[in-house]
Amino acid sequence: MTPAGRHYGLDWLRIAAFAMLIPYHVALAFSPWHWIVSSGHVYPALVAPMAALTPWRLGLLFAVSGYAGAMLFGRAEGAADFALDRSRRLLVPLLFGMVAIVPLEMWVRVRETGYARDYLHFWRFDAWASGTHWGVEFPSWEHLWFLVYLWTYTMVVAGVTASRRALAALDRAATWLAIGRRMLWAPMATIVALRLALLFVVPERQGLFRDWAGHSQFLTLFLLGFLIARHPPLWHALHRCWRPAALLALMGGGVAIGVEVGYPGSAVPPHALMVASRAGRSVMAWGMVVTLFHLADAYANHDHRWRRTLGQAVFPAYIVHHPAIVLATWCTLPLAMAPGIQAAVILTATIATCGATVALARLVPVFGMLVGVAPAPCDGVAPPPRSASRPGT
Repeated sequence: MTPAGRHYGLDWLRIAAFAMLIPYHVALAFSPWHWIVSSGHVYPALVAPMAALTPWRLGLLFAVSGYAGAMLFGRAEGAADFALDRSRRLLVPLLFGMVAIVPLEMWVRVRETGYARDYLHFWRFDAWASGTHWGVEFPSWEHLWFLVYLWTYTMVVAGVTASRRALAALDRAATWLAIGRRMLWAPMATIVALRLALLFVVPERQGLFRDWAGHSQFLTLFLLGFLIARHPPLWHALHRCWRPAALLALMGGGVAIGVEVGYPGSAVPPHALMVASRAGRSVMAWGMVVTLFHLADAYANHDHRWRRTLGQAVFPAYIVHHPAIVLATWCTLPLAMAPGIQAAVILTATIATCGATVALARLVPVFGMLVGVAPAPCDGVAPPPRSASRPGT
């Protein structure tokens, strides 16, 4: 695609969604929720704003990734070429991260549970263990689970697109969704039904082969993003539905936030409230995707001199931001800082680490490849035809 063929609005949406990760993960160290390491300061007031982000921030990224995947598939020479290219772009940074980045987090985890050796010893001898050690499960890809899920979903799409019959079925589904307000209620009903059907059947645990609750949401949103890219008439449906979608997102989010505030931390709500919370999260997830896709297309679909730079910074910043926050939080614990100063130090150290990683990636092409900076412009998403991209048409 030429730069003029990109959907700048979804590029900005992708940049903004990843930018939220840094303050969100910093806030986790100060919230009542259990995380890798606590700052030593707990603020229950953080629960409500964080609960307002949790239901949709990752789902949005998977929907945007599905859209971008469809654009890249259109450029590829078939499903096999598409799968090979995406494997290279996703698995190389994943493997590098698991060897060079994730062990830093794992070291802090085991240090918190009694491990006494230094990091060099840990990396050489203990980081490659298998099973549960010092109360921590090995091996782990930690925050890089997103890349694992994204690669898996991409391979699912590659398999579907390799079959003309399956691809035709997707096209028929997209045609059906484009009618009336089906684009609003049908995906919403699907992800709610899937989430509730699994709620009391399988445990909600992260992991590629056990996170069925997550897959029911993320894979569905990824496929919907893929369909929107392949079928421009679906943009008409998004623009028709965004107002009720925003209202439903507000209502679903209110339910989810209310349950989180009422049962913070490790408190377990009654089954009825748990059902309401999971349903509210799913409603909010799709409602926010519809709303933000509409806003991105209607008001943010324009270029800026910083767009490409920020877009290329997303991948390397994502890879290093999580261990940077964990290490910065852990290193500040003995200093007994005031909460505001501690948060500022953690945030500053994380941003500096991300900036240094991005700068090194741009200077050293081999390192750039390892952290996901391609020599070509970062993955973008092409716009729908002008007639299909205006709200209210």
